[in-house]
Amino acid sequence: MARYDYRCTSCGSVFEVEHGMTEHPSITCPDCGSAAEKVFSASGIEFKGSGFYNTDQRGGSASTEATSGSSCACDSCPHAN
Repeated sequence: MARYDYRCTSCGSVFEVEHGMTEHPSITCPDCGSAAEKVFSASGIEFKGSGFYNTDQRGGSASTEATSGSSCACDSCPHAN
């Protein structure tokens, strides 16, 4: 179960409702009984360190090893040439 913020379309009251991620229930305001809409906000994810950008793993050339067709560096991998 996930918790979601909803805002009343009539009185503006903001409240929390818990329901499944795949559920889309019709929510009413607990204060006035009017319809409410889900409040969307930016998540607090922050990417720090290396490995999050496609330029982190690139060498001096314009293409990466995976797209240039070269084989894996491991000796025991089934995809090594």
